[in-house]
Amino acid sequence: MTANWARQSLARLALGQPAALVTIVATEGSAPRDAGTKMVVWAEGQAGTIGGGNLEHQVADQARKMLAADQPFAVQDYPLGPLLAQCCGGRVRLLIERVEAASLDWLTDAARRLDADQPFELRTRFSPGMLRKTVRAVTASQPEATGVTLDGAPATTRGDRPGQGHELVERSDAPRPPVLLFGAGHVGQAVARALEPLPFRLSWFDTRPEAADIPGVAVGSPAELAAAAMGAGPDAFILILTHDHNLDYALTSAALAGGAFGYLGLIGSDTKKARFLGRLRRDGFADIVLQRLTCPIGLPTLKNKAPEVIAVSVAADLLMRAENARRERVKDLELASL
Repeated sequence: MTANWARQSLARLALGQPAALVTIVATEGSAPRDAGTKMVVWAEGQAGTIGGGNLEHQVADQARKMLAADQPFAVQDYPLGPLLAQCCGGRVRLLIERVEAASLDWLTDAARRLDADQPFELRTRFSPGMLRKTVRAVTASQPEATGVTLDGAPATTRGDRPGQGHELVERSDAPRPPVLLFGAGHVGQAVARALEPLPFRLSWFDTRPEAADIPGVAVGSPAELAAAAMGAGPDAFILILTHDHNLDYALTSAALAGGAFGYLGLIGSDTKKARFLGRLRRDGFADIVLQRLTCPIGLPTLKNKAPEVIAVSVAADLLMRAENARRERVKDLELASL
């Protein structure tokens, strides 16, 4: 599922504007977005994307026509070929549904769970002339599902379209891993901007009082920042790039001492890394612990030192690490269920 589409839908309803919720039910071949992707459309605009291009233009137009005609829902197939002036060669099946005042309960429940990163299933049962929606919690022990199922099997772009008595089930995205970003200088701000639209939960810290004027930054004492680094959590990504090398060291030392993180990245050169490692060894850290420290940060092939380039490099690296961690979780859950 995409971002907080439920919150976006509620925002339109709060303004008295009915909206259409577009969901990719299934894909075949080459398609611009995956099954489960959502987009919210209303008379004067939209939020989210199902891939852009002529497909999105045609779907948004159809959604607005449905809103004007008070049509409750439609299941539509789109081949991504000459008729749409697209060369993907794939195929998508979409559910376009009207959301209105009667949708407030399930949208509010879904929005709350999305805000809190709580896994859930969105169930859509097709009834005569209407859709019945329910939101159900799922447990962390259940393997992370991908795509959308129809009556218990993966939904497809071929065959009968879902109709009366059928049920679609969408599993929410896996929880977004937390990122603890220490430092609100030029690089820190660039990294925060790069991470903002990505599937991470950002907590951003600095010690300087003037950083309080930057939206999203929590200002605290060095001791408070060190405590946050020490207790980050096993799935957390820690990025240390403050204005002060001594503070960088204190935070690195605290994170390593706590040991509760998935990734620990320190901005700096190979020289800075060597100096920090020597000091950490003198402070009693074993080499096996120091191997968990990544410095420099980002993709090693990108050497450009511009803040924006560093930010893109770091974001790409974290995305790859998060995906690898997700795959390992799924593998572990699958093995545990055997």
